[in-house]
Amino acid sequence: MTRWIVSQLGAREHYAIPRVLSHSRQLECLITDVWVSPSSVLRKLPDKAARLLKDRYHPDLSTATVKSFTSSSIQFELVHKLRKTTPWKRMMARNRWFQRQAITYLSSLKLDGSHPPTLFTYSYSALELLRYAKKRGWPTVLGQIDPGLFEEKIVAEEHSKYSELAPNRQPVPSSYWSLWQQECELADTIIVNSTWSQHLLEKAGVDPEKIRIVPLVYTPPLTAQSFKRQYPSTFSKERPLRVLFLGRATLRKGIARLIEAIKRLQGKPIEFWIVGIQEIVIPQALLNHPQVKWIGQVPRSQVETYYRQADVFLFPTLSDGYGLTQLEAQAWKLPIIASRCCGEVVQDNVNGLALAEVSGDAIAAALDSCFKDPQKLLSFSEHSKPVNSFCIEHLRRDLLSI
Repeated sequence: MTRWIVSQLGAREHYAIPRVLSHSRQLECLITDVWVSPSSVLRKLPDKAARLLKDRYHPDLSTATVKSFTSSSIQFELVHKLRKTTPWKRMMARNRWFQRQAITYLSSLKLDGSHPPTLFTYSYSALELLRYAKKRGWPTVLGQIDPGLFEEKIVAEEHSKYSELAPNRQPVPSSYWSLWQQECELADTIIVNSTWSQHLLEKAGVDPEKIRIVPLVYTPPLTAQSFKRQYPSTFSKERPLRVLFLGRATLRKGIARLIEAIKRLQGKPIEFWIVGIQEIVIPQALLNHPQVKWIGQVPRSQVETYYRQADVFLFPTLSDGYGLTQLEAQAWKLPIIASRCCGEVVQDNVNGLALAEVSGDAIAAALDSCFKDPQKLLSFSEHSKPVNSFCIEHLRRDLLSI
């Protein structure tokens, strides 16, 4: 039975990969930057800090071998905060720091040379780890966290069109992509979460034979299972159509196209809730707009409230590796209007609407059709059912078939 070593910077997908391997008794160890067990004194920090650290643990891995560098990570972040390092420099320095720590630990392991482990590591913090593994004849799997270089080209083009919304954008350093391309060349297998990611990786020159599509894992909350959505017979000033945009308000996520749609729907009883970190300069005309609520970032515990109370979920992304919020919305039986540049959750005219293009006109037309026909939204809601392919058992099957 193959043993796996998982290298993971951050808490991506709630540690789904190491959890699956641990459940199958094939996890040699998880190497991660920060791990805060229930008994850790770090959980006694003030509320905000404690909330951030609480996610750096999972009970499914309570008996697994986990190597973390928590103290060193905290020191790293403090030093770079004091130095006021730019975001990209800090990110790349963090990736290098983590790989050095991980390789030092790997060098101390006494592994059975006749049965080499498989190394799984996530993109952008993988190159030195892949080199280490390849020298020892280990099979390697790269988890690609986004659609890569061509997504950046899409974002750069959007910034050139709407520079007034994000005037302080820092372009991705060319060295970042050079390192990534070397990762892709070294990895034996590259896992992506969607056909969109596969398409953009192939466009960037990644060997198609290496790429495997493995959807995200998502477990719906129990409270969502019995939830039933209700719609009025008509939308009105007293009961407007409530549109939810949840996530980072960035140009990549389609916020500029949404702003165009809002202008086209001016005066209609349609309300826009924009929930999440705002990474744009909000146009003056929309700051106190009667149809727009700039809610900002909310605690995870409050996100469910917005899924419950909204009438339709809007996901007009220009590019996404998947788009987990689509699965969350579907769990709450919330109809989705989404672009086609992400994971395929929407079945057009079944559980929502798939935009033929991401434009203000297309978004406005889709919302207007929902506004005029609340019963269509009810039908979409009734067809919004969690799909089995997103369960952890399917991830286990897909992963172990590599």
